[in-house]
Amino acid sequence: MATIYSKTADGQNEIETRARRLSPRARSTLILVDGKRSVAELGKLVQQADETLQALLEAGLIEVVATKAAPARETAAAPPVAAPAPASGMAVVEFEATRRDAVRAINDLLGPEAETLALRMERATDADQLRVALERAVAYIANARGGGAAAQFAGKFLSNLQG
Repeated sequence: MATIYSKTADGQNEIETRARRLSPRARSTLILVDGKRSVAELGKLVQQADETLQALLEAGLIEVVATKAAPARETAAAPPVAAPAPASGMAVVEFEATRRDAVRAINDLLGPEAETLALRMERATDADQLRVALERAVAYIANARGGGAAAQFAGKFLSNLQG
């Protein structure tokens, strides 16, 4: 069974106020909890997702909103294809411009701390890979620069990938 969590009212409040002074990993995980991603999907975005989610659950910051049957067989990510297919309706030139601009923006916002995130973005060969890297970047920006900067970055770059 795949479990899906969403933020509680206390969780939303914590994002806005930082009153509990969560660890960076816990805060990043809380930000990524959206009522749509399964624990497995969150596990791909953050380290020690199971333990962190359990701690957030016990703190009353998240709650279970759904459980669904896991696919009969999990498949590994497909290998990169020779010619990327960024997204339906998105031209390759637009994809490359979005990727380039996002790398520049993350470097401007986080400086040297952004190196790993920037490399992930640069290696993205399609919109899904870039979306995962951008979502992780949003969490890091929220921790380093606050929710406003994260929302502005997400609005600028993630909205370009909505197909």
